[in-house]
Amino acid sequence: MATIALVGGEVATPSGELRRGTVVVRGSTIATINPEGGCPPEAEVIDARGRVVSPGFIDVHIHGAAGHDIMDATPEALAAISGFAAQHGVTGFLPTTVTAGLEATWAAIGAVDELQRAGAPGAAALGVHLEGPYISGERMGAQNPAHVRGAEPSEYVRLFELGNIRLISLAPEMPGIERLVRFAVARGAAVAVGHSSATYDQVLAAVGWGLSQATHTYNAMREMHHREPGATGAVLTCDAIYAQVIVDLVHVHPAMVKLLVRAKGPDRAVLVTDAMRAAGMPDGRYDLGGQETIVKGGEARLPAGNLAGSTLTMERAVRNVMGAAELTLPQALRLATRNPAASIGLGGRKGQLAPGYDADIVLLDADLRVALTMVGGRVVYRA
Repeated sequence: MATIALVGGEVATPSGELRRGTVVVRGSTIATINPEGGCPPEAEVIDARGRVVSPGFIDVHIHGAAGHDIMDATPEALAAISGFAAQHGVTGFLPTTVTAGLEATWAAIGAVDELQRAGAPGAAALGVHLEGPYISGERMGAQNPAHVRGAEPSEYVRLFELGNIRLISLAPEMPGIERLVRFAVARGAAVAVGHSSATYDQVLAAVGWGLSQATHTYNAMREMHHREPGATGAVLTCDAIYAQVIVDLVHVHPAMVKLLVRAKGPDRAVLVTDAMRAAGMPDGRYDLGGQETIVKGGEARLPAGNLAGSTLTMERAVRNVMGAAELTLPQALRLATRNPAASIGLGGRKGQLAPGYDADIVLLDADLRVALTMVGGRVVYRA
């Protein structure tokens, strides 16, 4: 079993501090964290001096990157997205579908299953995030209206057959959704309110069924009003809900990012990219769910002007949230590591640097650029 020691870096500890030390990895897990810098004699040494040693980032909402999309449903597309994500510090991600026909969605789920079995070249696929099709026609955002539909058990039972759906975003006010929420939770999936016109009371009712997360908070959900808090008010005030947020400073104003982080506290805010195939690519015309998307100045929009995912990367999200919400680096890292892991039921294995946890690690330089990414004890990217 190979032993690797990341020596002399500023280690992001579970207590929320940066402490100089050595992280020792044996095989695919973290063996010890030595504050005195002790290094086993048999270890392969990685010099982490001048770097921050952080848990790997986990992106629970990403549609594509590097010219590829999850809905392409090919090994090449998923491998390219995995590699791109690793370059930006992501060690685990949920390939995210869009609202599409049954066969296209099934193909994407199957392609992710194949990637999980074969092993990803970069960031690990942790399961599927099924975004739609059981959403509100009033809050589609950039989802394709041609495929929005009701939750029929004969359909969603099939989508869950492979057992790799880890998160599903839906509109809790739609008919038949309670049955789907309970079905999904019983099969180990987290459930998020997203693309929804639900009222405050409807979201809280869904929490009682098992809903525990919100998809890109503020975006494509009923806004907050002082007499009807709406879905947004429910997300911000209900302690049971993890709140995803896209901090590209386009989707959400910095002041609202700060409000979300203050409302949710240190444990329930989750950074996501919602990246689409134009991430890492030049401006131009792209496709998202069968709809033309125009990227200009890094902003992705439908011709009608709707935002259509983003070109955000996770290390940029960390930098952005530090400024917007006035967070320290350890506080911001938690939103990209520990919180997303916990939000999808992987808090006991991922998202922290601690003995027994998966050796998913990223080294960051002084400008928070990614210097190295390790997944399961294997270096998958070096700058």
